[in-house]
Amino acid sequence: MQYLHTMVRISNVQESLDFYCGKLGMVEVRRTESEAGRYTNIFLSASDDVESAKAGWAPTLELTFNWDPEEYSGGRNFGHLAYQVDNIYELCQSLQESGVVINRPPKEGRMAFIRSPDGVSIELLQKGEALEIKEPWASMGNTGVW
Repeated sequence: MQYLHTMVRISNVQESLDFYCGKLGMVEVRRTESEAGRYTNIFLSASDDVESAKAGWAPTLELTFNWDPEEYSGGRNFGHLAYQVDNIYELCQSLQESGVVINRPPKEGRMAFIRSPDGVSIELLQKGEALEIKEPWASMGNTGVW
């Protein structure tokens, strides 16, 4: 068995690509559109996995945009996506500066949670050992749900 991808439904292609690619740093590796099925699938890779994902060796995130409007709520029992990052403090600062709410700050230098424009929960985990605990993250409270 091989893990291929995780699929999340999106309501706005541009807003989602701005979030996942522009702010989070993911890379689009392929896209398919189906006139008959009335949908677009956009496959994204973590920046360190681009070449492997293009070759089919690394998992991807599949964004599915259904052309006919739908209202999505509750994530259809979806938990969260998880990504390992080089420096959790730097990424959280960059995300916060670009308007992304840090729902669960990296208080202990190891883990944070954010949400996509469609409410998908995303866990960010520090690569390797936790970073030294530092402010403002250590005393920052949780916001919303994650």
